[in-house]
Amino acid sequence: MATTNDIKNGTVLNLDGQLWNVIEFQHVKPGKGGAFVRTKIRNVLSGKVVDKTFNAGLKIETATVDRRDYQYLYKDGDDFVFMDTQDYDQIHVPAATVGDAENFLLENINVNIAMHEGTPLYLEMPASVVMEITYTEPGLQGDRSTGGTKPATVETGYQIQVPLFLETGTKVKVDTRTGEYLGRVND
Repeated sequence: MATTNDIKNGTVLNLDGQLWNVIEFQHVKPGKGGAFVRTKIRNVLSGKVVDKTFNAGLKIETATVDRRDYQYLYKDGDDFVFMDTQDYDQIHVPAATVGDAENFLLENINVNIAMHEGTPLYLEMPASVVMEITYTEPGLQGDRSTGGTKPATVETGYQIQVPLFLETGTKVKVDTRTGEYLGRVND
């Protein structure tokens, strides 16, 4: 058991049998009345974000979450297989837990997986990844000056918007949070 004074970003709380990850917190001491802690928390399983206020000093139950580095190996049916980079144990993570991160999972990429009592809760991807464009319409002469974009498919099959002058085979940097094109990468 902990108190609301122990809340920090990244703390995982066990509220009514559900796990919630603290995204933001703020200790508030108003001029009148008791102090309280205002939090923004995300449900670990559903991803739902809610605001919750706790009275200061209130006893809360925290969950032990182990975050470790894993390397993505391959997809096995609906599961994704990862290898622990320290002891080389392999774990299977269901597609529901991987979620949108599937669009950016390249073989041998390192990710951080949060585990609670042996169950994978969620993946933390690197902020950006370098991917190769596997298909896009050819660019036309003079496309470099306009600010337009076109769809391009990257090696995971995910489709992003890229500038008109990029061609198939070009390596690009992609933001894993938004799926946005960040720039061209020279070999």
